[in-house]
Amino acid sequence: MVTVLDNRQPAEAKPRPRHPEKAHRPDQGASLPKPDWIRVKAPMSKGYFETREIARSNNLVTVCEEAGCPNIGGCWEKKHATFMIMGGICTRACSFCNVATGLPHALDESEPENVGRAVAAMGLAHVVITSVDRDDLVDGGAEHFVRTIRAIRAAAPGTTIEILTPDFLRKPGALKAVVAAKPDVFNHNLETVPSKYLTVRPGARYFHSIRLLQRVKELDPTIFTKSGIMVGLGEERNEVIQLMDDLRTADVDFLTIGQYLQPTRKHHPVIRYVTPDEFKSFETVALTKGFLVVSASPLTRSSHHAGEDFERLKAARLARQAAA
Repeated sequence: MVTVLDNRQPAEAKPRPRHPEKAHRPDQGASLPKPDWIRVKAPMSKGYFETREIARSNNLVTVCEEAGCPNIGGCWEKKHATFMIMGGICTRACSFCNVATGLPHALDESEPENVGRAVAAMGLAHVVITSVDRDDLVDGGAEHFVRTIRAIRAAAPGTTIEILTPDFLRKPGALKAVVAAKPDVFNHNLETVPSKYLTVRPGARYFHSIRLLQRVKELDPTIFTKSGIMVGLGEERNEVIQLMDDLRTADVDFLTIGQYLQPTRKHHPVIRYVTPDEFKSFETVALTKGFLVVSASPLTRSSHHAGEDFERLKAARLARQAAA
C-alpha cells in the first residue's frame, strides 16, 4: 500500500497523509511507461526560483505545485503562475486530482490583498486565479473570488484576470456575484466526459457544469468562457465530440484538451496515452464546431500559455465580428 505524505508543511510539523480518503483504495498497478512526447525537464531556472519565492513570501498557494503540473518549470521561468485561493485543502475527492482533500481551514482574510501584491510584483499582464472546492462555505467561496478580483484591479489595474472556478453546486447567487465582478475570462473545467463522472469527478454533475458556463454568457455576454478536459481516462472519441457540441450549445469560446497523468497509484490509472496526431485531430474538429480558440496537446493544461491565449481570444472574436 502507498500513502502519499504531505511534506509541504513546516519541518517541525508531523507529516500527515495527503490523501486520507484514498488510503484504503487498492493500488492501480504500475503506470504505463510515458512516451517521449510527454516528458519534461526538471525546473532549475533562476526565474523558477524567483517565482516560487514571490508566492511563498506572500503566503500564497499555487495550483502549479499542488496539482503537480508538468509545465511548472516553463511557466515559472517566465513568471507565470496560477494562484489557488481559499487554501490548499479541497472538500471533494476527485480520483484524478493531486490536491489534498479534507476539512479546510478558515479563509485567510488577507489573501486577496496578498494575491494583488504578488501579481503587481511579478508584473503580470494576465493572471489566472483558481481555487479548491469549498462546499463548506455558504457561497462556495464566491465572495472571496470577488474580493480577489477587486484586489488585483486595485494593485495591478493593467492586468487582465482569468478565473478557474469550482461549480458552485447548490450555492444560490454565487455565480451571479462572481460574474458581476467582471473577470476577463471565466473558466470552469468539465474535466472528462459524462460517462466517467462517477469514477473521476463523483462530487460534480456534468449538466450542472454545462449550465454554469451557459449562465455566465447569459449574465454577461462580453466575458470569454472557457472549459477543459483530460483524455486518456478511458473515454471514447465520440464522447469527446459530443462534449464539444454540449459546450458550443452553451456558447463556450475556448476549449483545452490535455493528457491525464496519474499523480499516485491511489489515483485513477492512465488508460492510454493519446498521440499528438489525435490531439491535432481533436483541435481541427473543435475549430470546425465554432470555438474561437482550441488548445489540444499532450501537455496542454487549463492555464498553460493563458496570457498568449487571451490575446488569441480577443483577436478571434474581433475577426468573427468583422466577418459577420
